Amino acid sequence: MRRIILFIVCLMANISHAQELLLGGDISLLTKYEEKGAKYYDINGSSIQPLSFFKQEGMNAMRVRLFVDPTSSVNTDTKGACQDLDYVIKLGKRIQEAGYKLVLDFHYSDTWADPGKQTLPKAWEGLTTSQLATKVYDYTTDCLKKMKAAGVTPDLIQTGNEITYGMLWPTGQIYPAGGNATGTMANFTSYLNNAIKACREQCPNAYIILHTELGNSHNSTVVFFKKMKEQNIDFDVIGLSYYPDYHGKMATFNGTLTTLETNNPRKPIMIMETGYGYEYALPGANTSYKEFNLTQDGQAEFAKKLISTLKQHNSVIGMFWWWPEANEYGINWQNAVTDSWWNASLFNNSTGRANKALYELKNFLVDNPAGIENINGDNKIVRTERFYLNGIKTNGNATGVTIEKITMASNKEVIRKSFGRK
Repeated sequence: MRRIILFIVCLMANISHAQELLLGGDISLLTKYEEKGAKYYDINGSSIQPLSFFKQEGMNAMRVRLFVDPTSSVNTDTKGACQDLDYVIKLGKRIQEAGYKLVLDFHYSDTWADPGKQTLPKAWEGLTTSQLATKVYDYTTDCLKKMKAAGVTPDLIQTGNEITYGMLWPTGQIYPAGGNATGTMANFTSYLNNAIKACREQCPNAYIILHTELGNSHNSTVVFFKKMKEQNIDFDVIGLSYYPDYHGKMATFNGTLTTLETNNPRKPIMIMETGYGYEYALPGANTSYKEFNLTQDGQAEFAKKLISTLKQHNSVIGMFWWWPEANEYGINWQNAVTDSWWNASLFNNSTGRANKALYELKNFLVDNPAGIENINGDNKIVRTERFYLNGIKTNGNATGVTIEKITMASNKEVIRKSFGRK
């Protein structure tokens, strides 16, 4: 009996670890806020250090964006697009030394890349499509080699940022749901495949995320991943941005998640960006989508409802708040980090105190990760809400699954199975 119990304990630890949920944020500007003297406090007014405080509040992964040459763009420090490779290595090292997983976000641009713009890096202008594909491979390889040499190996990698409509415009622009794009699917997939190839070679244990945003109809996102399946793109995780100000009410988002799960049953989903204002709406917000008050309580209510919605979907394994570290308190406005406040920060720009929503986020992780309630007298695992078998989440009860029928595997093997890796 003791051997059986020990076996069970080891098995539970193995399954639970393999299916660790990821919670964090994109903290790419933390260095700048710290350098310029931002003062951070918890909700009660006690001074805190953001990296250790986020960890205390349950976060376990952080994302950092990377631009090709931000000095070549008009959007430099005051716009938040200042993260070159040296910057990313230094911040990435701090993140990993603090015990977080590191998500690297390649923008493949000198400035912001998103559904409205995927600007070709200045140094890459004039290249043919074939030369661009090679440049993507060489650039990605070089960045990852230098990061590894510095002791910073990403755990997860985004090959492009919000690439719903392609990347490296104009030749890599696509409209997956139809329309007159300036580029072709062949060009886009060539760029994407070369990025992924470099990541697989340099960081074989990292997981590749394809990150899109949820257009107002959400149809483009669903069709995008359908096209990626048709093109046999080698990736691990569906990454999404969801901002209710732009992407619709929670019920619409919930329906899109269901469709993505149905169409991609072997792909986990992560919310790579989300956020909601605590005082002001986001720029260009669609007021018809408004479900929550623009107050601290309203922002916290959004976080609660988002987490509740995500927990309805077995495929969702990660959630990242966009720009949670934004905080101009203590900084001379004439020397501000950006030229305007980010309205959906998890800190109050006027007081430096943590918002209520920050304390809600850890509830995303509360889900009895291994799904184990007890072991009955016949050595069978019984009663579970979310049961993990070799890294695969299934709904309902797992009564009758015997210990002898559960295959032991290394964490790496289990994770690869759950992510659909070969």
